[in-house]
Amino acid sequence: MARLTKRRQADTKAIQHLWAAIEIIRNQKQIANIDRITKYMSRVHGMHPKETTRQLSLAVKDGLIVETLTVGCKGSKAGIEQEGYWLPGDEIAYSMQPFSRTATPNKDWETENHDWYCFECHLPGEVLICDLCFRVYHSKCLSDEYRLRDSSSHWQCPVCRSIKKKNTNKQEMSTYLRFIVSRMKERAIDLNKKGKDNKHPMYRRLVHSAVDVPAIQEKVNEGKYRSYEEFKADAQLLLHNTVIFYGADSEQADIARMLYKDTCHELDELQLCKNCFYLSNARPDNWFCYPCIPNHELVWAKMKGFGFWPAKVMQKEDNQVDVRFFGHHHQRAWIPSENIQDITVNVHRLHVKRSMGWKKACDELELHQRFLREGRFWKSKNEDRGEEEAESSISSTSNEQLKVTQEPRTKKGRRNQSVEPKKEEPEPETEAVSSSQEIPTMPQPIEKVSVSTQTKKLSASSPRMLHRSTQTTSDGVCQSMCHDKYTKIFNDFKDRMKSDHKRETERVVREALEKCYNCEEEAMYHCCWNTSYCSIKCQQEHWHAEHKRTCRRKR
Repeated sequence: MARLTKRRQADTKAIQHLWAAIEIIRNQKQIANIDRITKYMSRVHGMHPKETTRQLSLAVKDGLIVETLTVGCKGSKAGIEQEGYWLPGDEIAYSMQPFSRTATPNKDWETENHDWYCFECHLPGEVLICDLCFRVYHSKCLSDEYRLRDSSSHWQCPVCRSIKKKNTNKQEMSTYLRFIVSRMKERAIDLNKKGKDNKHPMYRRLVHSAVDVPAIQEKVNEGKYRSYEEFKADAQLLLHNTVIFYGADSEQADIARMLYKDTCHELDELQLCKNCFYLSNARPDNWFCYPCIPNHELVWAKMKGFGFWPAKVMQKEDNQVDVRFFGHHHQRAWIPSENIQDITVNVHRLHVKRSMGWKKACDELELHQRFLREGRFWKSKNEDRGEEEAESSISSTSNEQLKVTQEPRTKKGRRNQSVEPKKEEPEPETEAVSSSQEIPTMPQPIEKVSVSTQTKKLSASSPRMLHRSTQTTSDGVCQSMCHDKYTKIFNDFKDRMKSDHKRETERVVREALEKCYNCEEEAMYHCCWNTSYCSIKCQQEHWHAEHKRTCRRKR
């Protein structure tokens, strides 16, 4: 039976600040009482004492901080009960001491079956519990179609409803997902490098279901995903856990958001055309020339500032057309529909300047049309080798992945042959063409350009050229570009390591400094075994207040 319940109420970032305050105070052999905690939170995080008290009270109710009452056994506090706060788990050893008792019993968080925070906004509060999985949602975070209609009925979250959609070919799905995971691994390099990860002792107190990119990759390799929606849900869970543990404004949360956004984009591109998605990642020879099922509409597309260029139509939306150009880099762009002409339009009516890039694009278009006439579609026997293909596609080595059907021979000469179905000889190029119509080898999109899911191929050549020269040129340029790319990545990684080491060293030195017993500032004067002061004023105040009765310094 579905119901609304308050799982937790305290803010996750405030809880981690309170944990740090209690740990630092305890390391100084002091009782972590409300006064010391509020002073620390005000000084370090600028939190008002009232807000600190409120968050501390909520954390105790949530079982994330343990409150204890201890009877003093010596000094001025002998026989007086003092409140103290402990991290979950630390109070067990303390409760074994005499004259101590736990004011609030600790909750058994390991037996929880559901998450504590909304899966959509990642915040605590009154949530709706799913009957099939661990996820919970605020009612306000759900769209109308997913909201609870009747409290007596069972309720399923949006993720569980979407996962019910089955995909036809599980092996094919695993092949596609391997490409996406390979891209996720690139984004996730910096995700857990800032000092805290899933090995942190308090991590599982906040994160109910831990997941990371290696775990997702393992599930893909073992074929455990039943649908693309289930894979997307794990990527969203990674974002959910990162925001909860590191904070919504943290650098890790920004990386996780970008990773999830890229994953959703890859899945959208996969649903748009599976053939294009696979071929652009596997990168066999002439991959852009193979027809898709169903075939893409062929058009002449004109971007602002350039002439018409042959392209495939990927999708249409309102008055815009998403096209992918033939040619060197196969770029994507959104083009207004008035700048689109059917491929059957005579090329001489388009008034284009026939540059080398334009001619290569037309050669590729001609090969694509020949494949269409011959009914030659891409057929791979090694699609289950998705991991090797995914890794090779990331490094842009495009000539060693798959076995390709024999490339058709093309006749030499007739370089200016028209690309229309009717093989007409072109007229002499005597018409005057303005310089603004000249198209470079790689047209730069000026209008709204969609981010292509396919990795750019670093070197491409005309289908009319011999395969040996194509492979030699491609490999040489590829190796040079890869060397520059990975040199830059290594230098960036080394700089980040140096800065992280410097910050960590400063933090350790800062925490190792002794604190003033009276005001918790950096201490300069040592009195006895666990008592130091920042100034003579603090020493005198604490001496007359209580320390002269407990000081252990030999005099």
